[in-house]
Amino acid sequence: MPYTDIMINKRFLLFFLCVLFLAGCQSSQVQDTVAVAVEQEEEITQIPETSEDSDFARTRPEILNRDELTVVFSRHEIELDFRKSYFSTEAQIFTALYEGLFTYHPYTLEPVPAMAERWELSEDRMRWTFTIRRGARYSNGDMVRADDFRSAWLSILEPGRDSPYSSMLDVIEGARDYRLGINRNPGSVGISAPDSRTLVVRLNSPASFFPAMLCHHTFSPIHPSMLSRTDWSPRAGQRNWIPPLSNGPYYIFSMDNDSIVFYRNNQYWDRDNVALNKIIIKFTDTALEAANLWNSGEARWIAGDVDINALTDRSGIQINVMFATHYYFIRSSEKPWDDHRVRRAMALVLPWDEIRSIYLLPAETLIFPISGYPEVEGITETDYEQARNLMAQAGYSSLDGLPDLVIRISPSQDAARVAALMAKAWKDVLGFNVRIEVISYDRYYASMSEDGYTVGSCTWIGDFADPYAFLLMWHSESNLNDAHLDDPDYDGLLNKSLVEEGVPRFTTLAAAEKLLLERGTILPICYNPALNIIDTGEIDGWYANALDIHPFKYLSFIALRALPGITMLTR
Repeated sequence: MPYTDIMINKRFLLFFLCVLFLAGCQSSQVQDTVAVAVEQEEEITQIPETSEDSDFARTRPEILNRDELTVVFSRHEIELDFRKSYFSTEAQIFTALYEGLFTYHPYTLEPVPAMAERWELSEDRMRWTFTIRRGARYSNGDMVRADDFRSAWLSILEPGRDSPYSSMLDVIEGARDYRLGINRNPGSVGISAPDSRTLVVRLNSPASFFPAMLCHHTFSPIHPSMLSRTDWSPRAGQRNWIPPLSNGPYYIFSMDNDSIVFYRNNQYWDRDNVALNKIIIKFTDTALEAANLWNSGEARWIAGDVDINALTDRSGIQINVMFATHYYFIRSSEKPWDDHRVRRAMALVLPWDEIRSIYLLPAETLIFPISGYPEVEGITETDYEQARNLMAQAGYSSLDGLPDLVIRISPSQDAARVAALMAKAWKDVLGFNVRIEVISYDRYYASMSEDGYTVGSCTWIGDFADPYAFLLMWHSESNLNDAHLDDPDYDGLLNKSLVEEGVPRFTTLAAAEKLLLERGTILPICYNPALNIIDTGEIDGWYANALDIHPFKYLSFIALRALPGITMLTR
């Protein structure tokens, strides 16, 4: 899913993390990041002196209501229909509203049984039989039925719907052919509900990662009354809007352009373990506005853009490594970019050291290194001679008559810096006529699916902790394939991985990633750390994790305890 936060460079992190470190911050993640920053930075920024009355140490007002939590996100239009959504902010919001067969453990991200009370796996490991919890209900009291899962998943696969994550279901027997309109019979898809509490899913091949995939909101059920609703979110001027029915720990009480108010769902099967009665989501237009909500004590978690300079209490800064990568990509939809030799030549002339020099975690590969995944040779070299030879081999010794090379970027300073370096290399070394096109933040990600550009950028967080979450995007049949890549060799490797497990599967996926890099589709820039402002000394259930997703169900204020021999007064 696209990440909607700010880019963090080495000097930025070094300065603020050193302030935290010297102030006695005890977060192990922060201390680890400080060590990395100090190792990578030769010249350490001078740290300003602090005193007891300094703004660096000023505390926020105490918590007045321990039954209510306010969270801040950067403003953008929220899509409540999870079949249409793919932003990280929405994924976090959905942890309050929707729940599938499994959900993420808040710390390990391992699948935790949710709507599934139990399950059985056939001897051939391709048929999964799930039993839906007897107490599973929607916020209106209606029972969650097995057929609600079947109907929801089939609606995602409907030909022409173009749900962003529909290709994730291709692991299910018949799903791909139904999604692409090759077979229009929904009964051909390996999803059945023989009774109200039994869901049977037949896969194309064994998939040990299937429960982890089922944590994603795409695999949630939908109440029958919502299936045919075309718009779940309130729109400007709309009257009598009815919130979507939810089966998660909370339901929507109200929503407008500035906020969403959740209340605890008393119909939820595990309601006794949901601590907070009310959650308020506030959307801010500026980083300073978010900082002020933190300083005032109104917000206890900032999950969007924030002005760290304006924070009067920095004890809540949490920075951790994410399973996320910031990259540029070259589209293959028209000549000469459809020739991988041209794309490779473009990658070979870029000044990689200069491009990546400012980042804390520069990326040479698409996928952040994870346990058990083979090391993939990344893009590091600059070779003008080889690049020119590749252009000649592709038949482009002369670029006369070719279209402009258009780099489409957001208005950020970092995007402007990288685009300028790329444009200069492609113009000076290869002779392309290059234009840089700036698109507003609120339109940028939507513009990636439109024509008129050659190179775009994205920061992507894996939707589950597996390389497949990154590599599936570039399959020719994926709805997330903004590069319009159509490479039979790549598709073949990805398809092969679906019938493999363990080491052979990871080896095949690594070969697919290597092909993406060697053929110039992906230009990795950096691995993105997550930045949150939250005091884990006052809020329980929030843990730094690789997906930067924090299920609302587990959040609570830590109970105050009196010291021995002290009696606490209550107001």
